[in-house]
Amino acid sequence: MILRTELDHLPPRKQREIERILAILLEEFEAARALRTQAHRRKGRVLKIILYGSHARGDFVDDPVSGYHSDYDLLIIVDHDDLTEKIDYWDKAEDRFSQLRLARRMKQDVSLIVHTLADVNDQLARGRYFFADIVREGIALYEAKGSDLVDPQPLEAEIAREEAEDYFATYRPLIENSRHLAATSIERGVLRDGAFNLHQACERAYQCTLLVLTLYTPATHNLRNLHNRCVDLDRRFLAIWPGDSRLARKSFERLKDAYVKARYSKHYRISREELDWLTERVAMLQALVETVCRERLARKGAQNPTRSSAALGPPSPKPGRDLAPIAPPGASRHPPRRRGGILHR
Repeated sequence: MILRTELDHLPPRKQREIERILAILLEEFEAARALRTQAHRRKGRVLKIILYGSHARGDFVDDPVSGYHSDYDLLIIVDHDDLTEKIDYWDKAEDRFSQLRLARRMKQDVSLIVHTLADVNDQLARGRYFFADIVREGIALYEAKGSDLVDPQPLEAEIAREEAEDYFATYRPLIENSRHLAATSIERGVLRDGAFNLHQACERAYQCTLLVLTLYTPATHNLRNLHNRCVDLDRRFLAIWPGDSRLARKSFERLKDAYVKARYSKHYRISREELDWLTERVAMLQALVETVCRERLARKGAQNPTRSSAALGPPSPKPGRDLAPIAPPGASRHPPRRRGGILHR
């Protein structure tokens, strides 16, 4: 499967940002690999880095009023399962991306998923929507020799529908149970547990959406990441978290932090006012997930319907407010060819 390589549809600023992101990923991977003692870890290779999602398609959102900016979505393909461990290989790169955002040198979050070549090719051979869309719409930012992808095969509509229905049936009661636990905790004055359980309700709601629409969800607890992935599928999700007030912005940050800090940090604080606001928004999220998933399930026989009609149209109304990549061992040592500003070897 031959992927696109051009970034000419993106503004020059975004092309420069993507080159910087690519350089950071390869630099940090090389640094992490150098620390390993096992042979397969020291000799491990990045085989492909693929830009996918709204920036690959060209329908990204940059909304300075609400503060919403579509993520840079990247699939990193490696040659060994151990290299998919984010803590060991990719956390430092993600830290650098966060620093760039905090310094206002980049507006977008960078969303990474890491899979082996064998796994991706297996997913494509089984017709998995998520990976099939990546190879059809994605743009290869980096490619090493020996990283060929197979052509995606069709997935039988009935199989896809059964899986989606099973995910929906599994996650609906989990979302409701987390909301119930949150309400009970708040009523009893255990606000930290209320925040944690609201986080779980949100996480499960987003996972439900992703699994029903794409049959895939990343292994992350990051609500901003999950939210942005759902916005990429259906712009109606934009309205869930308005950024038009200090209460809204502060409350969402408290919720986002709750997965770890509400359980383990004695300094974590959240007010009843913030929890009341979050409870209302989570109820709206649950209702929207119900609508979006039922719409998807109602489209009998639809082939590869990963993005809803709401996502395919123009954005919804606003809801308020030079580095050169290094070559890791295993890649060609010859000077890189540049096509559209991106590295190929």
